[in-house]
Amino acid sequence: MPIVKNVSRAVSQLLQSSGCGCGISIVPVRCIGVSPRQVASDAGFHSVSFSESDHPRVLITGGLGQLGVGLAKLLRKRFGKNNVILSDIRKPADNVFYSGPFIYADILDYKNLREIVVNNRITWLFHYSALLSAVGEANVPLARAVNITGLHNVLDIASEHNLRLFVPSTIGAFGPTSPRDPTPDLCIQRPRTIYGVSKVHAELMGEYYHYRYGLDFRCLRYPGIISADSQPGGGTTDYAVQIFHDAIKTGKFQCNLKPDTRLPMMYIDDCLKATLEVMEAPAEALTMRTYNISAMSFTPEELAQEVQKHVPELQVTYNVDKVRQAIADSWPMNFDDRNARRDWGWKHDYDLPELVTTMFSFLGSDSRIAQAN
Repeated sequence: MPIVKNVSRAVSQLLQSSGCGCGISIVPVRCIGVSPRQVASDAGFHSVSFSESDHPRVLITGGLGQLGVGLAKLLRKRFGKNNVILSDIRKPADNVFYSGPFIYADILDYKNLREIVVNNRITWLFHYSALLSAVGEANVPLARAVNITGLHNVLDIASEHNLRLFVPSTIGAFGPTSPRDPTPDLCIQRPRTIYGVSKVHAELMGEYYHYRYGLDFRCLRYPGIISADSQPGGGTTDYAVQIFHDAIKTGKFQCNLKPDTRLPMMYIDDCLKATLEVMEAPAEALTMRTYNISAMSFTPEELAQEVQKHVPELQVTYNVDKVRQAIADSWPMNFDDRNARRDWGWKHDYDLPELVTTMFSFLGSDSRIAQAN
């Protein structure tokens, strides 16, 4: 137990990824006083009868990261504010706290997480808690605890309580021996980062739980995700967010990848749309449990050229980070997502020009563009 507490404390200090959460309805947490791994699934304390609503009851773990708040907003519009609980181990910003239910949830605390699921009658769980690629390489033991031990807790709880479980995967789940252009759904993976290894582990464990225990596990391999609502959080593809902030604030951008490094990317709205669509897809339509999804693929140089159409005076230099470059060089250049488009009708909305225009619109660059003109 002291080890778990120490890891939990370390997680709260180091998980500083950006995002949002939600509040108003704070769910009380009580100690059950029994080891959750020894309690029968039909134990009386959670077998209270109740009438199910037409909407799922949703829990999002790691909700203060890049995607959690956006997903909560989307799901609350769809299912009602009080049916979607955002959770994390950090204190949310006020606007997040007052936008809907928020609760403290440590994925390394099995007992607490299980109680949250039971007390709130959760039926869908989105598991976003993870350390990203570059951050994970800087602290492998912590990444192993959060990304793998936390996943095991979530899988066991989801299986026991018959949840529909979504766990995101990533381009980082592939390695230097994978086909890169394009990268199909099924191929050699062999990643060389703890983040990538943990995501392959999640894909395989989720598929195993599906076939072994009937768990409704669903997973998408995300490309690099670009959002105007967040600051870069330690990912290899974060340069594609940083360039917009730097273009507006200073007119100078230093990229830590080579100018010709091609990677698959996606605007956050497309990412969230795909996530909801795959969760709502009929189980019989899914021919696999993990899908690639794609929207566009570009290099830092191509992105900079598109940004300079809006901010012509932007100065771009390159100072290559060897760690991030090695990671990027082992990742796909393009995703083959034909299975997602066939099975559940995936279709993206944003290409590179729309992405750049939308980012500047949200970041309020009108004054700087006017000065440039």
